[in-house]
Amino acid sequence: MSLRLGDTAPDFTQQSSEGDIRFHDWAGDQWVVLFSHPADFTPVCTTELGKTAKLKDEFAKRNVKALAISVDPLESHLKWIDDINDTQQTTVNFPILADADRKVSELYDLIHPNASTTATVRSVFIIDPAKKIRLTLTYPASTGRNFNEILRVIDSLQLTEYHKVATPADWQQGDDVVIVPSLQDEAEIAQRFPKGYVAVRPYLRLTPQPG
Repeated sequence: MSLRLGDTAPDFTQQSSEGDIRFHDWAGDQWVVLFSHPADFTPVCTTELGKTAKLKDEFAKRNVKALAISVDPLESHLKWIDDINDTQQTTVNFPILADADRKVSELYDLIHPNASTTATVRSVFIIDPAKKIRLTLTYPASTGRNFNEILRVIDSLQLTEYHKVATPADWQQGDDVVIVPSLQDEAEIAQRFPKGYVAVRPYLRLTPQPG
């Protein structure tokens, strides 16, 4: 059965390029971006892992850890990392799970028989500090992931986790946000959103981004 939003991300212990990882312990109280790759030495994935390495500071600002997974063995991963570092002019600074036994791939439903009976699909999971799955995305093999969108979603998830707001279409950091419809008490609204709001409709109330 596929994992759904709000499900607890399955725990596991697996080899990685940075030693054995017991997932829940490794994640600690941080957010996690877990993303899968069909195989080592694939061109699109090489660019993605290089991009992830270059975004280390952006992830760190958001209290996020990155974790990649491929079904190839550890020895192959280590050779691939050398290639990523060389071709992408960076240094891979996060672990890549060596899921040769497909244990993690099966837990996270990453083998889709209609796509491939052996290789993992290219999925992304954003997992919060409570180990709950907050976002899933699955990309075709031919399309590289949009890491600006992944960062944008993390920003939205973290903002809406602590404030009674939602983010509208194409929202970026600093844009107006939407007051959630369930919040109707005007005194609480005034306390939470001292800059006020504009009611486009009774159910659509825009306010400057809190914080």
